[in-house]
Amino acid sequence: MSFSGNVKTELCRLETGARTIASAECYGILLYANTFDENRIKIVTSSEDFAARLKKLFKKAFGVGFDAVEDGKKLTLTIEKPEKLSAILGAFGYEKLGAHHINLGAIEDDGAREAFLRGAFLSGGSVTDPEKSYHLELSTDHYFVGREIGALLQDMGFEPGSVQRGGNYVTYFKASNVIEDFLTTIGASVSAMEIMQKKIEKDMTNTVNRKVNCDTANVLKTVMASASQIEAIAKIRERGAFDALPEKLKEAAALREANPEMPLSELAREAGISKPGLSHRLKRLIEIADNIESEKK
Repeated sequence: MSFSGNVKTELCRLETGARTIASAECYGILLYANTFDENRIKIVTSSEDFAARLKKLFKKAFGVGFDAVEDGKKLTLTIEKPEKLSAILGAFGYEKLGAHHINLGAIEDDGAREAFLRGAFLSGGSVTDPEKSYHLELSTDHYFVGREIGALLQDMGFEPGSVQRGGNYVTYFKASNVIEDFLTTIGASVSAMEIMQKKIEKDMTNTVNRKVNCDTANVLKTVMASASQIEAIAKIRERGAFDALPEKLKEAAALREANPEMPLSELAREAGISKPGLSHRLKRLIEIADNIESEKK
C-alpha cells in the first residue's frame, strides 16, 4: 500500500465521534466526492476501510444508509432516494445545490473543522511518500470550495498553495513540517511522526554525505600538495642542490619524503613547529625547485 493509502487507513481507524463531528467529516467527504447534488451522491473508492467508515459516518450523521454499494474494480457507494438526499442537504443548510460552497456554519462546533478537513482528505486528498518528496494536496472540481478551503486553512494557521489542474482546483502543501501539522490536525499523528522520522534520517544521511565529500576533498588536497612538494624536492636533489639548502629546509624535505600522505597539521606536530611555519618551508622548497627549472631553460 502507498504512503497515502496508509495515512487514510490510519484515519479510518479513528472513532466517528459525536453526530456533529461525523456530520462535519461527511461534509468534507461530499464536497470532494465524485458526485454530490440534489439528485445523487456517488463516492468511488478502492479502500474497503474507507467504504466501511462511510457507512458508519452516514448512519451516525444522518441516520441513513447507502442505497447501493457496487463492488467492481472499485467500490461505488450511491444514494438516490429523495428523502435521504433531502435529509443530508438539510443538515448543511441546503434546499438544493447550485454552485458548491462551504457553509462555515455547519462546521462551527469544537473539532468540526478538523473533521471537515479529515473528510476532504479521505475523499479528495493524497500525500507523497516522504522517502521521495514532500507534497500533500486536496483536489476538488468545485471552484468556490477550492478557494474557500484555502481561506479556512489560513484561518487555522496554515499557508497553503493553490493551482488549477485540468478541471480540478488543488490546494497543496510542500513543506514537511506543515504536512506533519496538517496530518496531526486531522488525526493522522502516526503518519505525521513517520514523515518527521524520514526527514531526520534524510538529514543525517545528507550530513554524513557532506562530511564524506569534505573529507575526500581534503584528502585529495593533501595528496596533491604532497605530490608537488615531493616533486620539488626530487628536482633539487637531481640538480645536486640539496646539500646547499639551509638545515631547516633539509629537515622539512626529509620529513615530507618520509611521510608523503600525512596532512600538514600532523606533519607540523611531528616536526615540532607550527603549521604555518612548516607550510612556509615547503613552499620555499617549491620556489627553489621552480628557480632551478627556470635556470635549465
